Amino acid sequence: MSCLLTPIHCIANENNNEKAKQRNNAQLSDVQKAIAKQESNIFNTNKARETLERQLKSDDLAIAKVAKAINETEQSLNSTQEKISSLSEDKKQLTSQKIAQEELLAKQLRSAYTTGQHDYLKLLLNQQQSEKIQRTVTYYQYMNKARIKEIENFQATIAQLVQVTSQHQTQIEKLQVIKKNQQDQRITLNKSKNNRSKTIESLGKELLSSKQQLAKLKTDEANLAAALKKLTEIIRAEIDLNGLSKLKNKLSWPVKGRLLRSFGSKKQGYLKWKGVLLGASIGNQVQTIYDGTVIFSDWLKGYGLLTVIDHGNGYMSLYAHNQTLLKSIGDRVETGEPIALVGQSGGQDRPGLYFEIRHQGKAVNPKLWCR
Repeated sequence: MSCLLTPIHCIANENNNEKAKQRNNAQLSDVQKAIAKQESNIFNTNKARETLERQLKSDDLAIAKVAKAINETEQSLNSTQEKISSLSEDKKQLTSQKIAQEELLAKQLRSAYTTGQHDYLKLLLNQQQSEKIQRTVTYYQYMNKARIKEIENFQATIAQLVQVTSQHQTQIEKLQVIKKNQQDQRITLNKSKNNRSKTIESLGKELLSSKQQLAKLKTDEANLAAALKKLTEIIRAEIDLNGLSKLKNKLSWPVKGRLLRSFGSKKQGYLKWKGVLLGASIGNQVQTIYDGTVIFSDWLKGYGLLTVIDHGNGYMSLYAHNQTLLKSIGDRVETGEPIALVGQSGGQDRPGLYFEIRHQGKAVNPKLWCR
């Protein structure tokens, strides 16, 4: 477009337009740099979080390993203490039995000594009182047999007592070893927990925007949905698993604790809780709500250490954020059987159990089944 003004005004307008263009270009460049910087920050933040989440998984698994070892040690400790108590009782009874047998043998020996004034050979040679001799001989034979039997019983008691005393000592030594192992395991557990706390603290510093948090939760849910879909495809129908359809309001909760999050309540944005979060102390037993087969037992992002149980007819129950898992894939479990220990794996800031019931892959309200 040609300039209708004087040449001087035309030159001035062109200069102003050029300056405006340069300002706009500079602003655009600044915006583009800001966007690039923000994208770089988001990329670095996500990369840092991925590294920290891998470390969190490692920390959770380390804690799970030691916690499971401690749980097994506790069982061994209890079993050994029961054996020691049983052997102590056996030892006490055998000692009393030994004392009674000693007294009986002493009494028999005193009786034999008292009647020993009769010369046995003389009685045999005396033909005048044959009936009396026969009775006396029979009495002596009876007494000898009784003494021999008591001596054999006494020897058997002594042998048993020696064996029980040896077993008792062995169990006491075993108990000392178990207690030492338990102390070492608890030291290792505390170290693992400290490492995990540092990881969670680092994750906390990598603050996410609401949009990023929503995206993260959606990703976590998608991971769970994909895992469940895969599990559903590989599950083989079992004729002895009848599902949960007839068990509404008849099952017990997997742990006793306060309800922290309800089914269907708001989680983040438009996302809602598809299960319940139950507050409970670390180390408490998590029990299966009904008979079934373990089809998943591992760490899953967003859910920590997770166990999934197939109850048949499309019904599953999920138990997440555990400290350790007590069952493996393929294990059959019965109602009320311990399957895990309460924890806070998966980056939780407090201990508890996340619990779901699903039918044909769709989450249903656990309150309809558990009371």
